[in-house]
Amino acid sequence: MARPPKRKVAGSGRVTPKGGAAGDPPAASKRYTPPVPEEVKVSPRWVPVVMFVLLGLGTLMIFLNYVGLLPGGTSNWYLLGGLGLILFGIITATQWH
Repeated sequence: MARPPKRKVAGSGRVTPKGGAAGDPPAASKRYTPPVPEEVKVSPRWVPVVMFVLLGLGTLMIFLNYVGLLPGGTSNWYLLGGLGLILFGIITATQWH
């Protein structure tokens, strides 16, 4: 099926202003431009270390709970502790730049 022809509206044309004489800079835009950051944020070395340690300990605690190698046998408290460690690892990951 063929497309209908485009309509031309009288008075329409260029949306942005045309540049002036050769070499003139274009007019300043009225759109918001966010400021350029002066420096890039860099996290301290301990942030990723703590993140990976918490994630690893949480995973290890859950694994050892299911295998039954933790004192007191399998317990939901170990499972909740492991999930808590993983949660704090994820929270720490949000602070990593």
